[in-house]
Amino acid sequence: MNPLPGEAAISALRAALQFSPDNLPLVQHLGDTLLAAGLAEDAEREFRQALGRWTGNAGLQVGLARAFEQQGKDTHAHVVLEPLCGTPAAPAAALLLYARLLERGGDRDKAQRMYKRAVVADPAVADQALADQLGLAAPPVRDDGEEIDGRLRQRDGSGGGALAPEVERPRIAFADVGGMDRVKEEIRLKIIHPLQHADLYRSYGKAIGGGILLYGPPGCGKTHLARATAGEIKAGFISIGINDVLDMWIGQSEKNLHELFSQARRAKPCVLFFDEVDALAASRTDMRTSAGRQIINQFLAELDGVQASNDGVLILAATNAPWHLDSAFRRPGRFDRILFVPPPDAPARAEILRVLLKGKPVEAIDHAQVAKKTDGFSGADLKAVVDVAIEAKLTQAMREGVPRPIATKDLLSAAAGLKPSTREWFSSARNYALYANQGGAYDEVLAYLDKR
Repeated sequence: MNPLPGEAAISALRAALQFSPDNLPLVQHLGDTLLAAGLAEDAEREFRQALGRWTGNAGLQVGLARAFEQQGKDTHAHVVLEPLCGTPAAPAAALLLYARLLERGGDRDKAQRMYKRAVVADPAVADQALADQLGLAAPPVRDDGEEIDGRLRQRDGSGGGALAPEVERPRIAFADVGGMDRVKEEIRLKIIHPLQHADLYRSYGKAIGGGILLYGPPGCGKTHLARATAGEIKAGFISIGINDVLDMWIGQSEKNLHELFSQARRAKPCVLFFDEVDALAASRTDMRTSAGRQIINQFLAELDGVQASNDGVLILAATNAPWHLDSAFRRPGRFDRILFVPPPDAPARAEILRVLLKGKPVEAIDHAQVAKKTDGFSGADLKAVVDVAIEAKLTQAMREGVPRPIATKDLLSAAAGLKPSTREWFSSARNYALYANQGGAYDEVLAYLDKR
């Protein structure tokens, strides 16, 4: 049967929806057909109405973003796609469209990361023209078979091909991290004491190493604490982001992950830190393709030390969304300590302010008073308070020609104009803690909320 012409097809779909208004696939098909016919404004209207009924549906969100893009409303499309592509199970179509918009806006690095994620999620969406624009054409190969793509790739004895990670030697320690005493003590028990008393632990058959998962609102110092952990024990530190692992070529992501663990094993004692680990360790039930599952399987095998011992490798990971992690990562022997990193309490906020103001021109600051007025603020929020106060002082100095020190009233004024960024996270976390808390994983979140 010949396909219906555009107008006839659209009319037929609208007629079908009269009889079946709750048919989501039919609504999606109508919107896609309108886009194919170049009727982007009509498509936008349909997708908007549908999202009013099926809130948060990823397919409808992608359709709305496509409608915006066709009309040249790139900013509108960006607003739709940014939160969607921030989830571990983002559709490949959303990631590809977002990569195109980012490339058009000049954010090439982020566009490359989104394109690689799209191809890993679904190789069928590969767009060679976009890949060429992003400089992601097939990398040249040296005579020894080692790939070069702007950065040197090195092979270990197993033939892996991951980017050689940089091993840092952090100069900060726990004394440079304000508050978080309970979390620091847990890290001491799990990581620091085994290294300092290695013979005692080995006499009990206890391996030196293991994993800790840090979770909580963004900006509360999880990454800073991980780096301080390495500095506390004079260990190497390797920070891993999603772009260090994911690769558009089949099988290369698993090799990258293997090489990162191999590098940490060669540099032990070493802290291997995975930031936003939910992007690499999302639940396999949310994966639509096998590529993502293979990365997770490789990650689990590396944590278990199947091919090489992880003795002396300390694995820390941070996430703002622990509920997205595959449950296999929480098994003992992997991330067997899951620590909630809450916003700092009043004494911790005062200590963080002292650290942030160190070396800056200040007069006698009442840190306790400022801490009292910043309830719920994260460490990042407190840094924003200090930054705003400094900007106000710089403006005043430019106007008066005389630099003046930061005073308590300046910090209080800056804090009054800011809101804690942690509120949004707790509104989502509360639902998971109440209704998806099997095994009591999020009891600490509930205990924190009960105190407020």
